[in-house]
Amino acid sequence: MPERQDLAGRHILLGLSGGIASYKSAELVRELSRAGATVQVVMTEAAEHFITPVTMQALSNRPVVTSQWDAREPNNMAHINLTREADAMLIAPASADFIAKLVQGRADDLLSLACLARPIDRCPLLVAPAMNREMWAHPATQRNVRQLVADGATLLGPGAGDQACGEVGDGRMLEAVELCEAMIAFFQPKLLAGRRVLITAGPTFEPIDPVRGITNHSSGKMGFALARAAQEAGAQVTLVAGPVHLPTPRGVARLDVQTARQMQAAVLPLAPQHDVFIATAAVADWRPDTTADHKIKKQGDRRVPTLALTENPDILAAVAALPQRPYCVGFAAESEQLLQHASEKRLRKNIPLIVGNLGPATFGRDDNALLLVDENGHHDIPHADKLTLARALVGEIAGRLGQPHAPA
Repeated sequence: MPERQDLAGRHILLGLSGGIASYKSAELVRELSRAGATVQVVMTEAAEHFITPVTMQALSNRPVVTSQWDAREPNNMAHINLTREADAMLIAPASADFIAKLVQGRADDLLSLACLARPIDRCPLLVAPAMNREMWAHPATQRNVRQLVADGATLLGPGAGDQACGEVGDGRMLEAVELCEAMIAFFQPKLLAGRRVLITAGPTFEPIDPVRGITNHSSGKMGFALARAAQEAGAQVTLVAGPVHLPTPRGVARLDVQTARQMQAAVLPLAPQHDVFIATAAVADWRPDTTADHKIKKQGDRRVPTLALTENPDILAAVAALPQRPYCVGFAAESEQLLQHASEKRLRKNIPLIVGNLGPATFGRDDNALLLVDENGHHDIPHADKLTLARALVGEIAGRLGQPHAPA
């Protein structure tokens, strides 16, 4: 698949204040550019002690601006011109000192001056804190951060982990990929603002013995893409994931399970608290009737052990039958006669919307095509990468939420 251009046409004003995390800003410029954005870098004098303007110019393909007295500007008003061109202003890293400046409205260098001069209604401010854990936890910093958010800024992070000083804790600037994804999410339409969305993803694993089990080829990629897309759309998202090796989308609460019964135990208490339930998980239909305590060994007479199976719970049908059920969306992974089987499954599960796809053609892949089936008929979401499909499906769901749905 071609590289995504989620920020195509966007112009980002990237400000660097002083801090060792400035080295991450070099990679951030690359990530933003890969996503299609143009990036103009503004650096404070303190930032120049950690990374050079030459580096940032080479990566952004634009001269770096460092002084409010920059004579290259015809009117000598860089703080005005730069912010009028930008779709958003991102400060990364934002030191404790610079955050204090923003809260106080100080404007003693180009970057703080530009923040103050930006048109608030069309040039939003995003801030990625970066500082020692004690500085982050200090009451003054916490007070400043609360005021900064109250003034309309969007806070990105901080993260937690190893710090340059050798200590461990909160205060790390988010990684470049995380910040780029956060910037992409910021510009996505907030179609699910105020909604709570519960999603299942991946396969389940039904143990036969301590080393073997029944599972399937589901990678979980579609479910994780949906979790990211719903979070981007402003929803509060809970993701119940089977055994997969995928990073949790930023801002998503994740619960890990193994078996179908564990997934059901996680989902049923949560479902009534959510507005939408999207069942993308490929739940095993059957499990072994009993699980051996030890590995089942081959016998010398080559006898093959008999495996008795029992049916797993139907999680989607159980949620759809709740007195306070959320809007339920099912997935049908079929190998043939997709429309027929998806339509029959929707009626059988008693849900308003089902999403069909050909399982063998999508398991493990980064792209797919979807068939949406509801009481009014069916239509396709054309072949695309799974995040594009997920955003389109989120749009479809959001458009239906305002309308009451009758049981099938």
